[in-house]
Amino acid sequence: MTKRDWGVLFVLCGAIFLEGIDIAMLNIALPAIRADLGMTTGELQWVVSAYVLGYGGFMLVGGRAADLFGRRRVFVGWLAVFLLFSGLGGFAEEGWVLIVARFVTGVSAAFMTPAGLSIITTRFAEGAARDRALLIYSGTAAGGFSVGLVIGGLLTAVDWRWVFGAPVVLAAIILTAALILIPRAAEPERVPGSRVDLGGGAAITGAIVLLVLGVERASHVGLGTTLATFAAGLAALALFVTIERRTAHPLVRLGIFRSAALIRANLGTLLMAAAFFGFQFLVVLYMQEWRGWSTLETSLALLVMGIDVIIAPTLTPVLVRRFGTGRVIFGGLVMAAVAYALFLPVSGDWAYAVMLPSLLLIGLSFSFAYGPLTIAATDGVAEKEQGLAGGLLYTSFQFGAALGLSAVTAISVAATDGTSPAAVLDGYRAGLVLPLALAVIAAVVSAFGLRSRRPVPVPA
Repeated sequence: MTKRDWGVLFVLCGAIFLEGIDIAMLNIALPAIRADLGMTTGELQWVVSAYVLGYGGFMLVGGRAADLFGRRRVFVGWLAVFLLFSGLGGFAEEGWVLIVARFVTGVSAAFMTPAGLSIITTRFAEGAARDRALLIYSGTAAGGFSVGLVIGGLLTAVDWRWVFGAPVVLAAIILTAALILIPRAAEPERVPGSRVDLGGGAAITGAIVLLVLGVERASHVGLGTTLATFAAGLAALALFVTIERRTAHPLVRLGIFRSAALIRANLGTLLMAAAFFGFQFLVVLYMQEWRGWSTLETSLALLVMGIDVIIAPTLTPVLVRRFGTGRVIFGGLVMAAVAYALFLPVSGDWAYAVMLPSLLLIGLSFSFAYGPLTIAATDGVAEKEQGLAGGLLYTSFQFGAALGLSAVTAISVAATDGTSPAAVLDGYRAGLVLPLALAVIAAVVSAFGLRSRRPVPVPA
């Protein structure tokens, strides 16, 4: 790797670190936001889901835009939008304003993130060099999340609005560095007549929003309304497939799904994200609202999950070289299932030492699964479709996060019979069953890739 390579990687790692720290600081500040703005649990969940819906809903459009209009241009332009709307959330006086600001921030991340990932996968040759860069990149993302937990706790102790101000400063630094260090040569040539498939983008965004809305509202609306919402979501998904088959310039070339490795990687990512975000949402509420821990105490308690920032760029590359991505992914997902199972019988007076094994195993599971899943999702994909591959991966991640949050919230609320402390704790336990089930399914899916080391090229 040349000095310029390291410079480009430094900027892109800074951007994914920014994305991680932004999410983590918000998550740790949720109880304080609820108290100040008077939001219900369902409304509070949408503060997070609005971001992941904007992120996941527009990710495919963002990935395709990077392929068509230039990865550097898309990355830099939408990083500026991220900077503006991330700071705007700090001025919200009502819940709906904060939700809108988070949605637009998520949309900007949907363009910025796949563009950044595709810069890496096109700059570094497939193999050891790209694997190393991707594992450093994913480890930095995890580091941002871990650091964000602590910084979020410190800032929330002063005022939760500061968690929206801190990313603005970091984004400004990264934006300046990107303009200097990322060469214009990283931009692909645009094929004459090519365009972004806005119809397909609108259809897939509508499908994602409707499906997540159906899960989130299932516990407090009638069965007919729930079924109608799911039906509308599936209809939008069918419309998306129809548009992609007929348009000359599809948002997603459906032939890319002929790769079994790509499908496994995206499905595994979706399930892993759903399990983790659902688990973390309930654990933060348990620690702060049930146990009465401060935001700083909660962030320090969760900090052990940040072990992946150390393991991902150091031990994981060694394991990938020796055993292959499939085996390492499988091991990480099995660890996640064990971690969620250990936390399932949580009681109202658990000592932190009892929680520690679960939190540590979750950190290790991310170390072994997240980076290798990124490698598996981009290997064998043509350079001109690397933005699309990145868009698919992050769409899977954010769609999984939104579904996980909505589902555990719906289950927890439905299982909470009354307002007594015992009833609330029973609701937490019921919600925690879902992350375990999702992790087990993810491990089963990944088991089909145990024999493969690197996937074959995706058919054109």
